[in-house]
Amino acid sequence: MTRAARFLPAVICLAALAQNFPEMKFERLAQGYRFTEGPAWSKDGYLVFSDTPSDRLLKWVPGNKVEVLRSDANGPAGNAFDAQGRLYTCETRTRRVTRTDFKTGKVDVLADKWDGKRLNAPNGIVVSKTGNVYFTDPAFGDQSDRRELDFHGIYHIPIKGAMGLVAKSAGRPHGIAISPNGRTLYAANADEKNVRAWDLDKNGEASNERVLISGIAGVPSGIAIDEKGNLWIAAAGYGIYSPDGKRIHLIEAHEPASALAFGDADFKTLFIASRGTMFRARPEAQ
Repeated sequence: MTRAARFLPAVICLAALAQNFPEMKFERLAQGYRFTEGPAWSKDGYLVFSDTPSDRLLKWVPGNKVEVLRSDANGPAGNAFDAQGRLYTCETRTRRVTRTDFKTGKVDVLADKWDGKRLNAPNGIVVSKTGNVYFTDPAFGDQSDRRELDFHGIYHIPIKGAMGLVAKSAGRPHGIAISPNGRTLYAANADEKNVRAWDLDKNGEASNERVLISGIAGVPSGIAIDEKGNLWIAAAGYGIYSPDGKRIHLIEAHEPASALAFGDADFKTLFIASRGTMFRARPEAQ
């Protein structure tokens, strides 16, 4: 059973770092799931997130209880919305990326193979303001036993044309995000404990791969970008980094998170998928 919860001191803000961040008030939004993933905020004013082992996509409208948006959802992980309100989902069991148009009910398969071989298990996904799609394709646990590809990848689905490979690695990429100006792509690597960055051109093509952040404590997973372009990275706590990769703040956490996303009308609420619970956090009033 899921239930709304009271505000709880789930994390402690550490104020000893360079930039002054407000205290965050954390609320346990819903709990009782097997493993939450992929929070994504719709421009239509609601949150979608995944309960991956239970094959469910869930929906939360502020002021209402969480409801099932889709059952039999093929092990959904990461989710993202485009400017038209269409939902993109990484399906780990079918090893594909789909796009759902809620106006028509149509579900399109956008990616399921590379070079004739099935993808590993798409995990993190992001859509640019112009409609370019990027996703990570790691393999965790028993997913590794059914791999057809001998690498873990990051892919680009352009607005027009064939899917392209941004990068491949022995380590497993997880969370993925784009800077507010649309010029930089970021991806966290769970094994390398780093975040890499790429420059994006006007067509969404990636170049100039580099390690932006290294030596991250814990296992870096989800990434969310705030309005200033700072990177919020879920690992051993939530590290906040400037666009040039300098850590400027840290929020200590009792439970690891798998994914992060900003939402609400002002995009200042942080939604956090943490094992069987979905949290939300708002800056305390100053």
